[in-house]
Amino acid sequence: MRTRLLVVFGVLVGLLVVGLGAPLAGAAASAATSRLFADRLGDTTRFAALAQRAVTDDEPGALAGELARYDELYGIAAVVLDREGRVLTASRPEVSDATVARVQLALVGQRSEPPDTVWPWDTAPMLLAEPVLVGGEVRGAAVTVSPTAPARWETLRAWAALAGTALVALGIAAGLALPLVRWILAPVESLDRGTAQVAAAVRAGRAPRPVGDDHGPPELRRLSRHFDQMAVGVTHALESQRAFVADAGHQLRNPLTALRLRLQNVGAALAVPDARVDDALRDEHGAALEETDRLASVLDALLALARAEGRPPQPVPMPIDPVLDERADTWGVLAEHESLSLRRLGPGGLVARSDVDSVVAVLDAVLDNALKYAPPGTDVELSTARVDGWVEIGVRDHGDGIDPSELARATDRFWRSPAQDGSAGTGLGLAIAARSAERVGGELLLQLPEDGGLRVVLRLPPAAAPEADGERAEAAAGSADAPVSDIPVSDAPVSDAPASGAAASRSAVDQSPLTAR
Repeated sequence: MRTRLLVVFGVLVGLLVVGLGAPLAGAAASAATSRLFADRLGDTTRFAALAQRAVTDDEPGALAGELARYDELYGIAAVVLDREGRVLTASRPEVSDATVARVQLALVGQRSEPPDTVWPWDTAPMLLAEPVLVGGEVRGAAVTVSPTAPARWETLRAWAALAGTALVALGIAAGLALPLVRWILAPVESLDRGTAQVAAAVRAGRAPRPVGDDHGPPELRRLSRHFDQMAVGVTHALESQRAFVADAGHQLRNPLTALRLRLQNVGAALAVPDARVDDALRDEHGAALEETDRLASVLDALLALARAEGRPPQPVPMPIDPVLDERADTWGVLAEHESLSLRRLGPGGLVARSDVDSVVAVLDAVLDNALKYAPPGTDVELSTARVDGWVEIGVRDHGDGIDPSELARATDRFWRSPAQDGSAGTGLGLAIAARSAERVGGELLLQLPEDGGLRVVLRLPPAAAPEADGERAEAAAGSADAPVSDIPVSDAPVSDAPASGAAASRSAVDQSPLTAR
């Protein structure tokens, strides 16, 4: 914007300089022409006066010497003619046709008139002819043919002075324009710099740093103040929303727990063998328990979403393998119970710059989704890769996937695929995963493999080389002291999970707050 303003300012100043300089240049040329004309007219009139005796007595000898000396001294041809237009005497032998034509006017008594303006590119000589009057009667004419070089050089010198003055004016204007433009754009540049930090502060729930100051025009200063007020208002609104979600989740957990206990007590009474209870009442009791569990899942998901959208963590260098091993061990129990194979693929030893809690939240949400919708007997792949400088963690199932037109909405809150309307879930799982990825500077990508299913990729920024080397060394030292895990690191099914997890049921996944599809 600064460049554009300077260009506009320069164009306006340039037009002003041209608008003032063009008339001045024309006036300088006219003045030089007028001075040359006045000087030559005086010489021509003097020759006309000297020619009176030569015309009357027909003795041009004395006059011829005068004309010759004048031509030799100034380089201006001079000619005297009689009333019939015959040459009486001349400083040069030849007389141009233009001179003869001008003489005809002088012989009828017409005085010389100011010629057209002589421009630097005009090379035609200036022709002046004055009548020779004797007793008020025209007896001949005196003519001078002078070059216009003096007038043209005078015009060029005047134009050069004007050009120099214009350049000085442009330099002064540019010197004044730079601080003026900086002063005008100071609030705009402050807004530009502050927008990024205000957006980050609003997302993180921090109070944004004011961008307004006392520099710049009053209108732009007022705009900056209004922007600060808007940022504070938006931050307060988002903070109030997050606080409401968190408070509502916490406050409703106790009443829900009490309500579920009461329903369980009622269920125990209904289970008495001799209890006389209508079957429809038993069905209503079971439906009430299911709705209570579903509401609890929604509250858990809202709390998880509030945490994901809370204040951002401080990313640190983080080895990926320990986190993946721990989550594979945890979810491997449910995978085995559901007749699924949880496999680790890809290289090890990757180090990302992230936060462990955020990565765990993403993996839990995505693995819960994959295990819920993967058909029994298929693989759920947990892979790692380094792509375009990013550290990628992928979770891929071989289920039905989603329609390509639904990919853009899959991470929206409470959105569920129409094909999954009949299954349990809150529609918050992928939303939580996406927000958790954003908190640590990463992103969540959804891909549809050609052979079916859904692949969710968590992309994380890599750690710097010195940090990554240090974290790998620490991870290697820690693994040397720890017992060997039963979860394989690469391309092997997760089948040696602890047997105590076999009691896990599909209902546990149905009640998970992380289910998205």
